[in-house]
Amino acid sequence: MAVERTAVNPVTWSAALGFNQGEVVSGHTRTLYISGQTAMNGDGAPQHDGDMAKQLALSIDNVEAVLTRAGMSLADLVRLNVYTTDVDLLLVHYGVLAARLGAAGVAPTTTMLGVARLAVPGQLVELEGTATA
Repeated sequence: MAVERTAVNPVTWSAALGFNQGEVVSGHTRTLYISGQTAMNGDGAPQHDGDMAKQLALSIDNVEAVLTRAGMSLADLVRLNVYTTDVDLLLVHYGVLAARLGAAGVAPTTTMLGVARLAVPGQLVELEGTATA
């Protein structure tokens, strides 16, 4: 059975920012819960200290790598949580993330939270997701 996704947007402003207020997902057979992904290389070493744009790009690359390993893609994301130590700086560079999601044709429900720090010193952003297929 194919996955059917229905956007639930009682208001329209969120769609312009690249996310839906809600999403009804039916017909799925698999759900993938993705742990927080940061700007770490394949050996677990932090990358791009202090560079939000590069950290954001590598974090979404790492989300995509988990999806790919599970036989999924960014298009399967239904939920994305964004944690950052600097909300204002993240908003300046949010287009990096929005462009990747837009290219995948997806607008997952999203929450952005400002936090005091992340687990790995020097990391500015962490992405956590849920995907269905």
